[in-house]
Amino acid sequence: MKVIDTKNAPGAIGPYSQAFVVGNTLITSGQIPVNPADGSVPEGIAAQTEQSCKNVGAILEAAGTSFEKVFKTTCFLADMGDFAAFNEVYANYFVSKPARSCVAVKQLPKGVLCEIEAQAEV
Repeated sequence: MKVIDTKNAPGAIGPYSQAFVVGNTLITSGQIPVNPADGSVPEGIAAQTEQSCKNVGAILEAAGTSFEKVFKTTCFLADMGDFAAFNEVYANYFVSKPARSCVAVKQLPKGVLCEIEAQAEV
């Protein structure tokens, strides 16, 4: 197993890693929309989805893979009413249309509106 750790995505805020590569598979931790440069969180679901996708992308790149190689995502929304707006941004990144689960949850870390985790071939 290989730990993936990049400064281009937010660092773990608990006892976990950004991602692991096991064999030829990358498994990321959930990425919330925190800007790794300054710790800020943008306003609104579209901007937050964009930042979460950028964070996933940074981890994919650090592991030597890309959005095209993602085969599974799990997405968490604070409000299922944001589903359409979330999908609009998400579709620009996850062009391979990976298998996906998307659920609404009561609350996400730091009060954010979305979180995305991914699995990809390396």
